[in-house]
Amino acid sequence: MEKHFHPQLVEEKIYQLWEKNGIFQPKKEGKPFVIIMPPPNANGYLHIGHALFITLEDIMARLARMSGYRTLLLPGTDHAGIQTQVVFERHLAKEGKSRFNLGRDKFFQACYQFTQEQKKNIISQFKKMGASADWSREKFTLDPEISKVVLDTFVKFYKQGLIYRKERLINWCPRCQTVLSDLEVEHHQDKGYLYYIKYPLKDEEGALTIATTRPETMLADVAVAVHPEDKRYHQLVGKKLVLPLVDREIPIISDQRVDKEFATGAVKITPAHDPLDWQIGEDHHLPWIQVIGFDDKMTKQAGEYAGSSKLVAREKIVSRLKKEGYLVKVEEIEHNVGHCERCKTVIEPMVSTQWWLKTKSLAKKALEVVEKGKIKFIPPRFKKLYLDWVWNLKDWCLSRQIWWGHRLPVYYCGKKALSPLQLEMNPQLKNEVEGCGQIIVSSQPPKKCPYCGNTHLIHDPDTLDTWFSSSQWPFTTLGFDYQKPKEDFKIFYPTTVMETGYDILYLWVSRMVMIGLAVTGQVPFKIVYLHGLVRDEKGQKMSKSKGNVINPLETIDKYGTDALRFALVAGVGQGESTSIGESKFKAGQYLTNKIWNASRFINLTTSKIKEEISPFSPGKTTPIKYQEIWADYQKFLTGYKKEINNFRYGQAADHLRQQFWHKFCDQDIEFLKETAYGGDLQAISLLTTLLANYLTLFHPFLPFVTEAIWQVFHQEKKHQKIFTQPLLATQAYPFKVEFA
Repeated sequence: MEKHFHPQLVEEKIYQLWEKNGIFQPKKEGKPFVIIMPPPNANGYLHIGHALFITLEDIMARLARMSGYRTLLLPGTDHAGIQTQVVFERHLAKEGKSRFNLGRDKFFQACYQFTQEQKKNIISQFKKMGASADWSREKFTLDPEISKVVLDTFVKFYKQGLIYRKERLINWCPRCQTVLSDLEVEHHQDKGYLYYIKYPLKDEEGALTIATTRPETMLADVAVAVHPEDKRYHQLVGKKLVLPLVDREIPIISDQRVDKEFATGAVKITPAHDPLDWQIGEDHHLPWIQVIGFDDKMTKQAGEYAGSSKLVAREKIVSRLKKEGYLVKVEEIEHNVGHCERCKTVIEPMVSTQWWLKTKSLAKKALEVVEKGKIKFIPPRFKKLYLDWVWNLKDWCLSRQIWWGHRLPVYYCGKKALSPLQLEMNPQLKNEVEGCGQIIVSSQPPKKCPYCGNTHLIHDPDTLDTWFSSSQWPFTTLGFDYQKPKEDFKIFYPTTVMETGYDILYLWVSRMVMIGLAVTGQVPFKIVYLHGLVRDEKGQKMSKSKGNVINPLETIDKYGTDALRFALVAGVGQGESTSIGESKFKAGQYLTNKIWNASRFINLTTSKIKEEISPFSPGKTTPIKYQEIWADYQKFLTGYKKEINNFRYGQAADHLRQQFWHKFCDQDIEFLKETAYGGDLQAISLLTTLLANYLTLFHPFLPFVTEAIWQVFHQEKKHQKIFTQPLLATQAYPFKVEFA
């Protein structure tokens, strides 16, 4: 053995050795163990969060493989709709181009090529991190066979009455120019102002003062609401106000949802520009007026302010309110504001016609399977969060106004079936011929309208929400098909573990359960393992602005993959966030060096022995101390087994390190080295057997250094009775791991 372990020189060779021997492909027999990898976005490089999930999933896969399971770790990447379009548009902007220069078809082709190049980089990074994935089964969310199922599912749900088209309030991103679901909106505190404005009473003296952070939306007010128990306003409910600047009469209504403790306790109701106001407007049968357009400018409904940006309009309106005596006061505040999670632009609530998925019946089944224990959550506390979320689930907006992704399998007979937004965002459609106005939903482009025979149909320009295709990931990756599912689906579905971050419990996990049950009639996975976030050494969230982002590839180049993997998991509790940095990477490196040095010492100790070394088995002639060392190892193994079988990988890794370092290296080797070096076969057997067992135990956590050492010992004939397998990755684990 070399004097020092150099991971940079051996890791790639070892990975190629595993691939050459096909160990990542499932065996032909045995109980299946399946993890479908969460697909990273195919628009950039992997970050430290990806390194965490790859490490945890690879640990499970290697444990299962070494325990005799028919193991499949299936990799893939996500087209990541809006996010990839944002990234690629920035890429085009650097070349002085935009998607409009290319046109829709060429933009899609160019974006597809971009993701394929990024996908190659991602696969390379997966391998560098030691992922023992079956690359022959690697998938992409826009693969033809996956796209077919995604569109077929849309059509199926539409025919079942689960998907419908309706005009409702939505979250609009002015930068991305698309609707977003509630889960794609980030809320955080922004500094702003609270404007107190007097609304005069009609036909009598007095006024009602309201407070708003968005005075520009007052042009769309249709009522003012107060709480029914607010005694200050009992005598005013039912009366009319005159809306300042507009001179429109609006009613004073009462509603339980008004917060009587906020500001004056009287709130303006603007259904077209606020989610709560929309609900109140629906229940009170109020009209709605839209004064901010999809271009983030004031509409014709805003009168003299039409065409201005909303911020310019705000300044003009506040100035006029002050001038005409309606502005009472202005306060500085911090308030919760929604932002696009992709581009961080402030979200604008708007009214728009979109496609929606009814979730009530789907959610009911998704609740039942968890309540009955058919899906287990690790850690268990996330079960309640899941149940609470699914119980209160709202209908899901499926359509997106972007060019990249699965285009809706929807066709219109004539332009009059299009929505105002579709016509506004696609001016060329205004020249389309009129038809009968019917909507045709079909996964295959229809040749003519089944209602009137018109052969000139308009394909809906919208695409599907990325999460709709991602929700089908567990079964589409395995070859599910409505007509003839592939053998992989029959063998490996339902999958065993879905491992992912707790931050997408709502966005992804709950939806996979709902859609998986609706499409296949089975749960998509039996266990949900949720990990926490990766933070810096001070416990701060990583961000480019803070300069504390860790590049996993740079860490690997400096310390080796094993050091990175161990730093990410050792000592970390289930679902807990982990703080990492140089100190933990160095600790991981020290451990790999310790394992290498201990192995090298044992190899040197046995170098004089020519005969084969048999596995240690205590007997009557075995010294008491040797028996005690062996018994102590067995005792440790019992506790370690419980931790592994209970998915406590962080604790298991930490205890394994302590046992190896402080018991095996500091005590056992020190005690046995003289007798072993003197040729005592029982001492040599004990040392070599323990080393082989520790290497096997460490392998799922530290695959490269352990495999490198294993190769040295296996290739020496005298060690082959203990180091029996040519590859440590296929060696039987000291106990069969149970996943339940």
